[in-house]
Amino acid sequence: MLLKDFYTILEIDKKDIDNATALIELNKNHEIYKGHFPNNPVVPGVCLTQLIKEIIEVIEKKDLMLVYADYIKFMAIVNPEINNKLYIDLKIKVKENNNIQVTSETHFNGTVFYKFKGDFKAK
Repeated sequence: MLLKDFYTILEIDKKDIDNATALIELNKNHEIYKGHFPNNPVVPGVCLTQLIKEIIEVIEKKDLMLVYADYIKFMAIVNPEINNKLYIDLKIKVKENNNIQVTSETHFNGTVFYKFKGDFKAK
């Protein structure tokens, strides 16, 4: 897990071989928010990418490493005091070289927070 007690996976729905959705709950009291930022907590962007990696690891049952990211777009700030739950929609494709290509959108209640496209490989 990214950081101890940073988030909890509430649900993973593997719709089919290529599509899944995860519902996570952020710990709004996590110590990371004391520094990022005091009295105005924001989920660090790198943590959003790490969340995707860790959810794919659960789905694929493999330890993964990010190979590269084609697209990373921050659409809105995630304040855990306002948005402590997030849906993460995933399109997963295993490529010929065994890399796992992931396209993802992180959202809740009509707000898209983060979009990602990249490849992971087994460690």
